[in-house]
Amino acid sequence: MVLWVFGYGSLVWNPGFEYDEKIIGYIKDYRRVFDLACIDHRGTPEHPARTCTLEDKAGEICWGAAYSVKGSPGKEKAAMEYLERRECEYDSKTLVDFYKEGDDAEPAVRNVIVFTSTPDKKTNKYYLGPAPVEEMARQIATAVGPCGNNRDYIFKLEKALHDIGHEEDYVTDLAQGVRKFLGISNIEKGAEKMKTGTILLDNPLNTIGALPKALIMDNRALS
Repeated sequence: MVLWVFGYGSLVWNPGFEYDEKIIGYIKDYRRVFDLACIDHRGTPEHPARTCTLEDKAGEICWGAAYSVKGSPGKEKAAMEYLERRECEYDSKTLVDFYKEGDDAEPAVRNVIVFTSTPDKKTNKYYLGPAPVEEMARQIATAVGPCGNNRDYIFKLEKALHDIGHEEDYVTDLAQGVRKFLGISNIEKGAEKMKTGTILLDNPLNTIGALPKALIMDNRALS
């Protein structure tokens, strides 16, 4: 038995568990959306962060990474226990077909596990639903939790998609909205500063010292 898990958020750049193989590819009929609340990693119950989940959408594809865990049942169990703790805000595990670039006729791997969330505010307390880009950007720019700030999540996801050669307009637009809110003047400089966890501000009144202390935390989050 081999365990396969598809990552489309922080798992793309930081899986956090021992795996045997990583494949870049995509799943069909899903798209990435920032409609899920995070209240224990990059946000709090009072000020939840926004992290990504999947939305059913015929004809869409979502790029990410599939990880395999092979060997003893204990190794697979340890990986899944870790993932269930980390992805605790997702209320469902779905089995999907995973495709590699250049071969969309047949799945490279079937029955890949992906963590998803029910898009229903009544039954899923973590589901925030869609919102205007400006509103989401403001929430992401200011949310902070025990593991770090929300803005690093969007910046790292943007960079991760760039690194695998599949940038996504939705993610890029949202990241640029966060930079605009923070007053970062140059998108290229902002992208470069993703690597160090620092930010540049174009307004001299918006100095680092003027920001809430929690907004200038070092990168240290898992997800």
